[in-house]
Amino acid sequence: MSVAAIIVAAGRGVRAGGEMPKQYRALAGKPVLRHTAEAFAGHPSVDRVLVVYNPADQELYNAAVGDLELLPPVAGGASRQESVRNGLQALAAPETPEVVLIHDAARAFVPPEVIQTVIDAVADGGAIPALPVVDTLKRAEDGATITETVSRSGLWRAQTPQGFPFAAILAAHEAAAGEELTDDAAVAERAGIAVTVVPGAEENIKLTTQQDFDRAERALAGTETRTGMGYDVHRFGPGDHVMLCGIAVPHSHGLIGHSDADAGLHALTDALLGAIGAGDIGDHFPPSDPKWAGAPSDVFLKHAAELVAARGGRIVNLDLTLICERPKIGPHRETMRARVSEIVGTSEDRVSIKATTTERLGFTGREEGIAAQAIATIVM
Repeated sequence: MSVAAIIVAAGRGVRAGGEMPKQYRALAGKPVLRHTAEAFAGHPSVDRVLVVYNPADQELYNAAVGDLELLPPVAGGASRQESVRNGLQALAAPETPEVVLIHDAARAFVPPEVIQTVIDAVADGGAIPALPVVDTLKRAEDGATITETVSRSGLWRAQTPQGFPFAAILAAHEAAAGEELTDDAAVAERAGIAVTVVPGAEENIKLTTQQDFDRAERALAGTETRTGMGYDVHRFGPGDHVMLCGIAVPHSHGLIGHSDADAGLHALTDALLGAIGAGDIGDHFPPSDPKWAGAPSDVFLKHAAELVAARGGRIVNLDLTLICERPKIGPHRETMRARVSEIVGTSEDRVSIKATTTERLGFTGREEGIAAQAIATIVM
C-alpha cells in the first residue's frame, strides 16, 4: 500500500506572535516545520512527503527543510481547504498514492505510532486521531454568563494526520470547493465517506499561541542531558591553506591527514560520538580504508549528528577550541560557526568556536601543527 503525506504549511500563524510564520519559528533549535517533516519523512510506512507552502516563504522553507528528501513544495491557497486541494491535485500524477495523510505543520510532535495507527485504520473510509473530551463543557452566549452545560458524551478533540483513500478524498475536496469546512474529516463526511476515530496523543498538540511554544520548550527540556568530549591534532605540511571547521583558511602550510585533516570537525565528531557512546571517528571512518583518503570532514560530522538524531537525541550546544599560533581564527570565526551549524542542522547560537595559543610552548607553539578540543551537549 503506497502512502503519501501532505503537510499543510501555507498559513501565517499570527496568533503565535513573532516575526515569522509559526511553522518556521525555532523550537528546541529547529524550525517547527522541520520537526514535523522529519516525523513523516522518517516513518517507514510513508513513501512520499509533500509540503504545501506560501511561495513568499521560499527562503524560510529552504532553510528549514531544503535538505530533506521531500517532493517539490506546492503553493497553498486562500484557505486551508484550498491548500489541501492543491496538494492532493499535485499528488494525483504521475504516481497516485493509495492512501494520503493530511497533517498540520503546527503539530510538530506527532508520535510515529499515531501515524501508523491512522494508516492501519484507512480502509474504505477515513481515519482521524482524536482524544475524548474530559472537561465539563459550558455554553456562554455572551462570553461571560453560562447558559447551558453541554454533555460531553461522544465528543472528541480531533487531531491530525487525517488519513483517507486518496481517490475518495480528492473527489470530496474538489466537490467541496468554495465551501468553508473545518477539517478534512468534515470534507469527507459531506461526501458520505465514513470516518473512524483512532486514539490520538496528548503530545500531538497544535502550536497556536506563544503559551503553546513555551510549553513545548519546557517539555523538550525535560530529558536526559549527555556530554561528550573530542580532541584532535594534525601537523603542518605542504600547502597554501588549512581546512578548519569546514572552510578553507589561507595559510603558508596545509595540514596532513588521511582525510582533509580538519582538526576542528574531527574533534566535534568525536564529541558527538562520545555523547551517545558510539566510539570514535576511527571506528566509523577507519584511516586504513582508502575510501576516506582526502574525504571532506563534513561527511564525518554530519554522520555523527545523524546518529544522535537516530537515537532520539538533540544537539543543545557544541563548544570548540582551536589551539594554534597561526593562522588567525578570529576573522573566520563567524563563517566557521555558520558552516558547523549547517552541517549538524542546528542554529548558530548553539555553536561556539574559540581560539587560543600555548604562549609559544609545545608543538603548537612551535607552529608544527594545530590542535582542537570540543565538548558536545545533547539531550535524549
